[in-house]
Parts: sequence; structure tokens; C-alpha cells
Amino acid sequence: MSKPALYCDYNAGAPIRAEAAVAMSRALSRGGNASSVHGFGRRAHAQIEDARERLSALLDARAENIVFTSGATEALHLVLASAGAASLIVSGVEHDAVFEHAARMAARVAPIDARGIIDFGALANLLAEAPKPALVAAQLANNETGLIQPIAKVAALCREHGALLLVDAAQAFGRIAMSIAELDASYLVVSSHKLGGPPGAGALVLAPGAPFVSTRFGGGQERGRRPGTENMPAIVGFGAAAEWAVREMEHEARRLAAMRDRFEAGLPEGAIVFGSALSWTAGVPAGETPAVQERTLRRLPNTSNFAVPGMLAETAVIAMDLEGVAVSSGAACSSGKVKSSRVLAAMGVAPALARCALRVSFGHESKESDVDTALAAVAKLAARRRVREEAHA
Repeated sequence: MSKPALYCDYNAGAPIRAEAAVAMSRALSRGGNASSVHGFGRRAHAQIEDARERLSALLDARAENIVFTSGATEALHLVLASAGAASLIVSGVEHDAVFEHAARMAARVAPIDARGIIDFGALANLLAEAPKPALVAAQLANNETGLIQPIAKVAALCREHGALLLVDAAQAFGRIAMSIAELDASYLVVSSHKLGGPPGAGALVLAPGAPFVSTRFGGGQERGRRPGTENMPAIVGFGAAAEWAVREMEHEARRLAAMRDRFEAGLPEGAIVFGSALSWTAGVPAGETPAVQERTLRRLPNTSNFAVPGMLAETAVIAMDLEGVAVSSGAACSSGKVKSSRVLAAMGVAPALARCALRVSFGHESKESDVDTALAAVAKLAARRRVREEAHA
């Protein structure tokens, strides 16, 4: 099978950055188990600790409170199993790693509005009624729509009700500025492969004093919080990729937002962009009031989730691939089959329209010409649909 000529699926996973690949190659050539006491082991341990220090600086966290994992999904499950909460509240748009866990334990679900933003009145009521302490799980940025939650409001409600806050920042880290202190989160989860690092690495960041009683044993790695031999080369690559992503973040955000906006402006007539009213902004001018800041609810700069009515995603993803453009549907399960988007359903999008949702996400290797190539492929598919409709009219 030929490789697609154009990759527009960075939210699923970004191509590895050159800096990360070089760092990993060096780490692999040196070898060693970080738990060994000899020189090779000490050198492997030092490389892991260097990556930990890099991430701690980028996230304004204490290095000793960073726990390396195999990815964001494992990090989320570590919190859900180890926070010791009496109850769990999740938003209606959380990643399946959280949402399926919530379903298994009959957790409470905070509804969202048509914009994809948490209903804060409903969340306040749930927190008031939930057994204490409650754990609230909220994505910083949604993987499908790119919509960014006003986490400051969520955190304020959590403080008011003595609840813990778990923030899933897998899609946001390296794309928008953040720190665990500014988010006022108890737990923060980040991922390597979303920002150009290798798959197989992620991190859980703990706020000082955040409850955590490990349910895993054997080995004692990561201060006993996540036993098992660390994936040292992937962790090293993660640290290098994160540093470069944050270093380039402001410039890349402006560049990718411009590409995203041009892509959406060029979509076929009748196309619907989900969350477009909350487009990304570079920030609020200094001195603006909180009311103005509240109006800057936004999306990730690189993400567009759209639908051309009547153009079903289950066939459009394959057709786009045949045109040499790799995109995703609004939601894809682990088997790779397209399914209806739970996120769009929670936003009140009609099922027939949700089944047409496609996601385009740009990233560090994307070029201006990619917008034109992707638009040409969408236009071709839309034209085919019109021809079929006219033939059956």
C-alpha cells in the first residue's frame, strides 16, 4: 500500500521531531538499565533525570513529582486508581480512557453545552452532592474538536467543594502555554507522541501534596509510583521533543492557526465547522477585563473538525487516503473503524451530521501548500457526492 503523500492527523500522533530522534539514537547507543548501580546504569538514570528536569521546567512542576509512564492513557489510569477519591465526576467530552472507566464505576457526568464547554451550574450541583473527596476529570483541549475548556473555572469549583482535579493535557502540551500551577490542577497528564516525541512515553505530574497511593508493586521505579523498567530512550526523546515544541510554540501557534483558518474558509459551500465560534486567539491584550478574557474561549490552533452534510466519514476517510491525504473521522476506536462521535453527540450535534465529521490537524512538518492539497481532496469528494445525488434525483 502506498504511503499517503500528506499527513493531516497530528492529533492522532505527530511525526517524530529530528531533535528527538537524535537524542533517542544517542540514548540507544549507550544502553543500560537505570536501576543498575554500575556506570552504565548510572548513566541511563542520569538521562532519565535530565528529561525529568526538562519537563519540570516546562510545566513549572517539581521534578520529583513527575512520573514517567507509557503514555497518557496509563497516566490517567494511575490517577483514577491511586487518588483515593470517594467519587468521580467527568465531563461529557473526556477521552475514552477516562469515560470508559467512569462508566464502569457509575461516575457522574457533567454535561456540556452546544459549544462543547462544561455546564458549570451542573458541575457545581454534582460537586455539592458527590461523596467527598470527589475527583473531577477534565480535558484541557479536546482531541476531536480542539476546543479548550476554561479550566480555571473548573479549578475554582473544585477548590470551593474540596475536590481534586485531574487535567488531561495530552493534546494541549506543546501547543498552548500551560503549567500545573496556573491550571491549579491536582494532577496533570501529558503525552510524548502528540508533540513530536516517540510513542510509548508520557507523564503524570502531581501537584505538591496531591494524594497518590500506588496500587502497583515490584521494582520501585518512579519512586514506587509506577514500577517497571523505564523506557529510557523514549523518555529521553520525549524530553527533547517537548523542549523544542515549547520553544517554537508561539510561532507555530500563529502559523498553524492561519493555516487552519484558511483551510476552513476554503471548505465547500454548506460545510459546518464544529467549535468555529471559539477560534484560537494569541492571547488577551494586557489590561483587559475578565469579561473580555472570558470571550476568548478558543480551540487549539492546529485543529479543524468539520462536516460536509451527506459526505459520510466512514467512506470519506478512505477516499481521502486514496487521494493521498491522511485525516481522521470525528472519532476512531482502537480497531481503526469509524464510529459516531460521542463528543459531537454531547454537544447536541444531530447524529446524521455527526456521522459526516472529519478532523484535520496540522503540525510542525505541515506546509502552506498542504492546505491547498487537503482542500482539493475534500472538494473532489464533495463533487462526487453532488454527482451521485443529482443522478438519483
